[in-house]
Amino acid sequence: MQEGTIARLTDKGFGFISRDGQEKDLFFHSNELVNVKFDELREGDKVSFEVGESPKGPNAIKVSRIS
Repeated sequence: MQEGTIARLTDKGFGFISRDGQEKDLFFHSNELVNVKFDELREGDKVSFEVGESPKGPNAIKVSRIS
């Protein structure tokens, strides 16, 4: 599992996670959330996740908030 910070959230059910040492933020979709609802997330929340591949490139999967 990797860790990062919620950088941006949209009103369309997806967002982006910033990772230390990486220039590009990682996309995630609300379908990939574990034990947290999308509307409970806030920008700046710490999250853990795995990196998966999609047709558009890498994205975050199995995303959960770190308390």
